[in-house]
Amino acid sequence: MNEYTRHIFYSHSDPLRAASMKAYMKNLFPFIGINAPLRTQLISIIYKHFNVKNLNLPWVTFLWKENEREFQYAALDHLKKFCKYLKEEDLPFIEKLITTKSWWDTVDALACHQVGFILKNNPNLIDQNVSKWLSSDNIWLNRTAILFQLKYKKETNFPLLCECILTHISSKEFFIQKASGWALREYAKTDPVAVKQFVEANPELAGLTKREALKHIR
Repeated sequence: MNEYTRHIFYSHSDPLRAASMKAYMKNLFPFIGINAPLRTQLISIIYKHFNVKNLNLPWVTFLWKENEREFQYAALDHLKKFCKYLKEEDLPFIEKLITTKSWWDTVDALACHQVGFILKNNPNLIDQNVSKWLSSDNIWLNRTAILFQLKYKKETNFPLLCECILTHISSKEFFIQKASGWALREYAKTDPVAVKQFVEANPELAGLTKREALKHIR
């Protein structure tokens, strides 16, 4: 399955598109030049060829180790499609992905979907792991702690979200400030009053965080 995946991806390379995609991602990762619709088609071919009907973490591991970014995107597609099969014991695996080849394009997807799913179904894991991520010197784990509830809506533990944001309120890191504002903006769709009150009560929040949080609140 691994070699077949390599073959089918490389056979659809597009150097011009690859150069554009690489530039968009700050030249941090090489690309093959496969856009999202084509990637979806190729993954469907792979699934059909190997009769894939369940989560395949060894394949995800293979995809994550490959050089070109499309392989990591394929891993994210696979994890999202079969997210319901993730269990409590898979959280360390997802955490390893978060801290490997890290950038917003992979970390945000993992935080909002896989981490969010596992913690929602295993709330006993929240306190220990969120505390660990918040105290880490890895900004992507900090960002994960802030973002994992992004899709929770009314089930969001808002005091916990506030705690996550306040833990790094003095951070100058763009990705932390942006994540804090994004999380607040998303929760504002559920409770805009609470978000506005939180922002007003914490004037030391970064300007970026405030702007993002209040973006759609009149």
